[in-house]
Amino acid sequence: MKVVMIGTGYVGLVSGVCFSEFGFDVTCVDVDQTKIDTLNKGEIPIFEPGLDNLLERNTKAGRLNFTTDFEGAVSEADAIFIAVGTPSRRGDGEADLQYVWAAARQIARAAKPGAIVVTKSTVVVGTNRKVADIIREENPDLDFSIASNPEFLREGSAIEDFMRPDRVVVGSEDKRAEEVMRALYRPLFLRETPIVFTGLEDAELIKYAANAFLAVKISFINEVANLCEKVGGNVQQVASAIGLDKRIGGKFLHAGPGFGGSCFPKDTRAFASTGAKFGAAQRLVETVIEVNESRKENMAHRILEKLGPDPKGKTVCILGVAFKPNTDDVRESPTLAIIPILQKAGITVQAHDPEGMEQAKPQIDDVIWCTNAYEAAQGADALALITEWNEYRALDTTRLQQAMTGNVMIDMRNIYQPDEMRQKGFDYSSIGRA
Repeated sequence: MKVVMIGTGYVGLVSGVCFSEFGFDVTCVDVDQTKIDTLNKGEIPIFEPGLDNLLERNTKAGRLNFTTDFEGAVSEADAIFIAVGTPSRRGDGEADLQYVWAAARQIARAAKPGAIVVTKSTVVVGTNRKVADIIREENPDLDFSIASNPEFLREGSAIEDFMRPDRVVVGSEDKRAEEVMRALYRPLFLRETPIVFTGLEDAELIKYAANAFLAVKISFINEVANLCEKVGGNVQQVASAIGLDKRIGGKFLHAGPGFGGSCFPKDTRAFASTGAKFGAAQRLVETVIEVNESRKENMAHRILEKLGPDPKGKTVCILGVAFKPNTDDVRESPTLAIIPILQKAGITVQAHDPEGMEQAKPQIDDVIWCTNAYEAAQGADALALITEWNEYRALDTTRLQQAMTGNVMIDMRNIYQPDEMRQKGFDYSSIGRA
């Protein structure tokens, strides 16, 4: 079976490489010639652990190819995946689907009879039906099937998520689409992975509802952390205990500076916008969006408060710019909301991130980017640990103290133990713990 993946962004690239690892003949198509040239050299334009090895193996095996020749690739494909970007639309927060519509028009002109068109991009309810309508309008005689196959890939763990998912969701309304999708995911079926077949609208909703629910859990535990700080509680103990309840579960109950990245902020906005559009307001999700944005601002003010009544002229070390570890993605990262507030207060920011600095540099000015955590701490009055990279989990505290001018440490990921850090001489504070 020949598979074409339209779009070599995060979802398209990971999905295309993993399908080739299953043994399928995969061609990834993109309009960006530079990106295609990079991939054809065996270089990965994103940071995702293990992806480079899979790409190299399957390219050498002849199962994986990259091209800008849309028509040539699509004309031979049995399954055509749309995996283009769907950024938030300015004004209403709904997903901008212009790239999906463009892909559908091109598919209509190039696809062979019997092809399956699969939407992999995260799209709002009704998108798959409109994709089908566009194809029919452009090419009324084309025999094709439509399917929705939302992705549930976590950045930093995407290969594992694709190869060993909790479930695969497929929305379809004809037997041919279902049979092709079963064949594509057959390697997972042999591992007894649940494959959930639904209608098109259900599949579209499942993606948004899942991410919205996880965002709710994150904001919930952050609100609990605020209460813990007021009453002398420990949010880690609270989260651990409630997470043992199988109805709740322990995942996404880690207090911190708020969620970021390419999915949760965009998807919660789109979900709330869809609810408003159809007269079914998602009030809980709307509140989560507000809570998360204010959370990032509050984290910046926590740093300012620790610097005293006149923070102007002081230096802060920031550890972690990517929105989470094991990725270079800085989109809507809490750090990129925190730094400008500090700078507006007259603070010099020295920052380090193992992978995210190059992505962050074009988005934020006047930051001193450093080669490691200790260089970033040099002369700093305070240190804020924002992203829980492994290399920040066992920092040499003596070396930090020697580098820093002050002794303030704000641990926004609760990596270290308060008593131990205070015994070592740090003015230490964390999230939701006394």
